[in-house]
Amino acid sequence: MPGDLLNEPSSARTTSDALRPSACPGLLRIVAALDGGISRIKLAGGVLDATQAEAVATAAERYAGGVIEATNRGNLQIRGIGEQQAPLIEMLLAAGLGPSQAAGDDVRNLMLSPVAGIDRQMLFDTRPLATQILHSLESTTRFHQLSAKFAVQLDGGEGMAMLEHPHDLWLSALMLDGEVWLAFGLAGCLANTAPLGAVPLAQGHALVLAVLNRFLDLARPEQARMRQLLTEIGMGAFVDSLAIPLRRDPAVLQWRRQPMPADLHLGTYPQHESGLVAVGAAPPLGRLNPLLLRGVAHLAATMGDGSLRLTPWQSLLLPNIALERAAEVSRKLSDLGLLCEPNLPLARMVACTGSAGCGKGLADTKADALLLANLLQERGPAASVHLSGCSRSCAMAHVAPATLLAVAPGRYDLFLRAPGLPGFGALRARNLTLEAAGALLDACSRSNLDD
Repeated sequence: MPGDLLNEPSSARTTSDALRPSACPGLLRIVAALDGGISRIKLAGGVLDATQAEAVATAAERYAGGVIEATNRGNLQIRGIGEQQAPLIEMLLAAGLGPSQAAGDDVRNLMLSPVAGIDRQMLFDTRPLATQILHSLESTTRFHQLSAKFAVQLDGGEGMAMLEHPHDLWLSALMLDGEVWLAFGLAGCLANTAPLGAVPLAQGHALVLAVLNRFLDLARPEQARMRQLLTEIGMGAFVDSLAIPLRRDPAVLQWRRQPMPADLHLGTYPQHESGLVAVGAAPPLGRLNPLLLRGVAHLAATMGDGSLRLTPWQSLLLPNIALERAAEVSRKLSDLGLLCEPNLPLARMVACTGSAGCGKGLADTKADALLLANLLQERGPAASVHLSGCSRSCAMAHVAPATLLAVAPGRYDLFLRAPGLPGFGALRARNLTLEAAGALLDACSRSNLDD
């Protein structure tokens, strides 16, 4: 029962902390920031129903500062939590937003497509397998040793998928001899990492268990991520040691996931079932408030199936909308204050919390992004822009075409993504004002940095 988690002794609730100290927030571990505590709510498959959305909205306004953020892994987090942490946690647990076991909260890091199970292009419905994987992560005591950042991706071949986020383990559907198989890779992303092998779909769960167990067999405590272990033992040695048969012929090893068009998560997206669509919108810079979240939940309940799906682009989808009502839903989302058109400058921006809420931030990136959006002259800049308050890049898991890295309040270095270069890419200019950055970004957009 939800209350059992809350009423466990503190030593039981923090078992995962004892095994694996972490600064990452969770639902049960609220982490302090300049603007108060942060609770991260990990959503299975990114799905939130209308009743759960109401619980998040109420918790945020009653026990925190009313700031709710969409994260880049399709989760939610509440910021500005005060001293009443226990009732906030209890409210979220009662809404079914917590883990089945307290120590399993951190490891629920499984990313699916936001349109899992309803996409026209999917090769299979990933949700049953995802349920198996999440159950194993939550209920297997050994897996609670995994880092709170250790992440898995399951891709069913959907037309809308985040392919650029690095994962410790990814699995992706491909067709071989008329059957669905799962290719897999380690310590990389689907966009540019070659598969290491494949298993039949029916062996997908066994493959995940084999990889996780072998990682824990081999990794030292300081090797929290797959890339750290592979630097020492090598990719080949790890794969060769897996206790599961793998297919590794050229049809697998030379396969590559096809790239996705940009901005599919905004606007109307056709579903597998004729006459139904998902309608996507983004809260400006990933931030919602209780009123906005309640408005979206009401639309989901009255015009959709009562659910909403968070995306790794810090946006949301309302699935199972009748096609003839899509324009109305989009208009109402816009009226709530969400961005529904990808050609708006603010819809192409990502900004971290910045100095307003983070002690490491060197600039107020959220406020600066709003100013920059107004400065940009080109409607719909070709390049997405990432404003980062420090070099940790918390708001974005992959490299944006253009990154503004704060060096002082209102001042940024501009980097442009460049293949083969580490970090944010190639340094284009230093110590720019927002006005100067806007002028350079306008010029860059005409050269189409997204190519």
